Amino acid sequence: MDKIWLSSPHIGEREMLYVSEAFKTNWIAPLGPNVDAFEKQLSQLLNVNEVVSLSSGTAAIHLALLALGIKAGDLVLCQSFTFAASAFPVMYLNAEPIFIDSEKDSWNIDPELTEKAIIDSILKGKKPAAIIVVHLYGMPAKMNELLKIGRKYDIPIIEDAAEALGSEYNQRKCGSFGEIGILSFNGNKIITTSGGGALVSNDSNIIKKVRHISAQSKESAPYYLHKEVGYNYRLSNVCAGIGRGQLEVLHDRIARRREIFNMYKEELNKIEGISFLDEASGVFSNRWLTTILFDNKIFKSGTNNKVRMELEHQQIESRLLWKPLHQQPVFENALSYLNGVSNDLFENGLCLPSGSALTNEQILKTINCIKKIIT
Repeated sequence: MDKIWLSSPHIGEREMLYVSEAFKTNWIAPLGPNVDAFEKQLSQLLNVNEVVSLSSGTAAIHLALLALGIKAGDLVLCQSFTFAASAFPVMYLNAEPIFIDSEKDSWNIDPELTEKAIIDSILKGKKPAAIIVVHLYGMPAKMNELLKIGRKYDIPIIEDAAEALGSEYNQRKCGSFGEIGILSFNGNKIITTSGGGALVSNDSNIIKKVRHISAQSKESAPYYLHKEVGYNYRLSNVCAGIGRGQLEVLHDRIARRREIFNMYKEELNKIEGISFLDEASGVFSNRWLTTILFDNKIFKSGTNNKVRMELEHQQIESRLLWKPLHQQPVFENALSYLNGVSNDLFENGLCLPSGSALTNEQILKTINCIKKIIT
């Protein structure tokens, strides 16, 4: 039986054209025409000045922190309800993450708790050096409130849009709001370069710094000269070729993911106790993953995991929502500001198969299996 995957790569024909071009011209090593074109396409899509394509979204966050001058002992406010890669680079630098819980409307970082954490930190004698905001599952965070807080306390925002390429907040693309934006092109994202990411910014000094240190910090000299620590984080010309082809169909991929979301919602919303994350006014989500919540007043505790395991028996991949980072053993010593939202989401939520390559028949099979399990 063919397995129904959560979010597998969706590759077409244009990708091979650009990859073949790289082989024909022997542009296999990092950098090259595909990299230049891919970065230009991304900058035009997001309406930002410059983009640096990189080996991963995690590398992009690491470089963002370095570009902002984050150092050992600095405080960085991080969203708790997300993948650990958003916070790991803070640890790379021996800085200190402070985890902020989510608000209920978008499931993203809570602005009120964010400001509380800033005020408390200042009272203790140390202002946070940065805020990392995540647009979870493609749903934009409350950027108006967060940007206002950032300006009020003069704290830069790193905008993790790894899951939100093509999503919009007040008709502006996610990834273009913060001092630095982050993208990911991992194999499960809405478009992929097989592995890869990007850093975007309107600050030319940040971009210059990132381009330099992402390529091993090589100085201009007739020999290898290094005045600071560098990293091997650039994207290859071959992978960028995949990205060029993928970007050309981004609109179609988003449309299909939204169509899949609507199929799930139309059928499962009829069941009392199942709910979906809706878009607020001025918000457009790429619906990278469709997620559902089981009301714990109607369903028994652990229903989400029961459904996940039963779907797995039917060769259908689903996944529990993110386990909050403040619950992760690796971050056990980190300070957290909590309101219980992320705990509830983890205990009651489930991600459903959402890949744009899935057929209607596969989605309907998933829907029917869920109905049989819970009714």
